[in-house]
Amino acid sequence: MAVPTQNRPDVAVIGAGVVGLSAALALQARGLSVVVLDREGPAAGASAGNAGAFAFTDILPLASPGILRKAPRWLLDPLGPLSLPPAYAHRIAPWMWRFWRACHPSRVAASTAAQTALMDLSKAELDGFLAATGTAGMLRREGNLQVYEGEAEFVGSLPGWAARERHGIEFRHMGPDEMAEIQPGLSPRFTHGTFTPGWFSIADPKDYVLALAERFRAKGGTIEQAEVTALRAKDTGVAIDTAAGPREAAHVVVAAGAHSHRLAATLGERIPLETERGYNTTLPAGAFDLRTQVTFGGHGFVVTRLTSGIRVGGAVELGGLDLAPNFKRSEAMLRKAAGFLPGLKTDGGKQWMGFRPSLPDSLPAIGPARATRRVVYAFGHGHLGLTQSAGTARLVSELVAGACPAIDLAPFSPQRF
Repeated sequence: MAVPTQNRPDVAVIGAGVVGLSAALALQARGLSVVVLDREGPAAGASAGNAGAFAFTDILPLASPGILRKAPRWLLDPLGPLSLPPAYAHRIAPWMWRFWRACHPSRVAASTAAQTALMDLSKAELDGFLAATGTAGMLRREGNLQVYEGEAEFVGSLPGWAARERHGIEFRHMGPDEMAEIQPGLSPRFTHGTFTPGWFSIADPKDYVLALAERFRAKGGTIEQAEVTALRAKDTGVAIDTAAGPREAAHVVVAAGAHSHRLAATLGERIPLETERGYNTTLPAGAFDLRTQVTFGGHGFVVTRLTSGIRVGGAVELGGLDLAPNFKRSEAMLRKAAGFLPGLKTDGGKQWMGFRPSLPDSLPAIGPARATRRVVYAFGHGHLGLTQSAGTARLVSELVAGACPAIDLAPFSPQRF
């Protein structure tokens, strides 16, 4: 069947999550015609169920010696901060090997430097992006409080804070009295804390992404529900196979989250993208007097105040795209949260599970496909899709326009593996 070329868009963005829509808006701002294709529609995946944080201070990669020290203990608890379902262990073994190699100190240093560069760019872009999209009123500057159970856990965190200090990140260590001033109602089991005032959040991540979708449409963009099954490079563009028939665009941006590697495979690339399945429970808004986001790092979850309620979630389950959700993980986090925040009302919550697209070295893939520079990848942000969305959007728009990227993209090359 011939593919019609009339009304062919300059760019087709595959993925209507926060990264895809941010990129679509940045491309639109350059005067390009853009269509967004998504199998479900805007804010249907991890962009709706995340913790709502712009975690610009979170520069340390998940792949690190510290996680290797904790992993054996965590993996013994099937409901703990890190789990690997036995049914998926054989499939993820190659990814785990790459993850282990990425934990070498020299690689961690390089990943931290690259992550910091993308964080700095994303933070610098954020205010302008929010103003341009009419979403500035959704930003909250309430900081983040990380809490520790005892001297040993606190001391164990200090190397990470030293790394942040070297990169100019502001924070303040404190004891129980200062912690109580910032967030009353914490259990006395938490004896130490660290507050980072530069940790921002959005009022509600789903509302934010839906607002981006509306702004994109208002500027003349179209969002279509379509399942893209394959991409094929052409001399003058990119052929897009969908379940409803063929399409074509001059350029394509792949920002399809945890499904992105499947599209890359149709172009002949094997990118080791895996899925960190995240769980949460969103409680009614009056469930607790939460004044800042609180991170329980030793237990792998956070508690966040959103307009939609109090969200208790996090942890990592390396379970792929196809296994059934294990909502016992949500229940376990909620039980812990009730003990850590006495007075938390745990009734009336709504459970959720979503897919976080993750690469072994904790850095996203941002750059052109090997087969054609007309396809640009922008996926694999792990826990940091919202945080890095504005910076990634700028980089994608520069790549499509043939401009010099704002930062060195070599560490983010999709072909680095």
